[in-house]
Amino acid sequence: MPEISRLSGGSDCFELAFVEREATPNWAMKLGIRLHLAGPSLSNTVSELDRFGVDRARSTVHNWVQKADLQPSGGKNPDHVAVDETVIQINDQQYWLYAAVDPNTNKFHHVKLGTAQNRGLSELFFGELREKHDVEDAVFLVDGAPWLQEALRRHGLRFQHVTHGNRNAVERLYKEIKRRTNQFANHFRHADPATAETWLLAQAFCQNQLI
Repeated sequence: MPEISRLSGGSDCFELAFVEREATPNWAMKLGIRLHLAGPSLSNTVSELDRFGVDRARSTVHNWVQKADLQPSGGKNPDHVAVDETVIQINDQQYWLYAAVDPNTNKFHHVKLGTAQNRGLSELFFGELREKHDVEDAVFLVDGAPWLQEALRRHGLRFQHVTHGNRNAVERLYKEIKRRTNQFANHFRHADPATAETWLLAQAFCQNQLI
């Protein structure tokens, strides 16, 4: 599977700050995290680890992903940022996934999960984005959602109303995230929103590594 080899090829692409509390070798935890984020289910991931003599439960691999605290790196200075939202189903409740993507590289800058689609959450999302990246001179590409546009105005950020074009980068990445979140729902029953958001941040990190 080429996606796995591309993600697992760089063993230094992330560090694990919690390894001193784990009995599993560092290389095995990184392999398990990379494998699962690249696509295989938890069951298939533990089966692959077993081939290397590492016998771990599915819940253990899930906990590695949660503890690794993976997310898109900061410090970027993009000239354009595409922003959109999509619905994520967790158990029987709907949540909104906000994402900011560089349309030139198709890489995630930031993602956030919330319970509402409104100006308050939008302002919080853009505030976090400004803390991570230098976006003061960027042009944000958004649809006609009034809560997004008003939040950008309150932050003093420039934006353009774009229906297609460069905003398609977000839609393409969302398709993959939606595919993986369907698996997420199957693997982590009764997940809480914080667990889901940590997994989604790790998934965004994974997608950035594969691009």
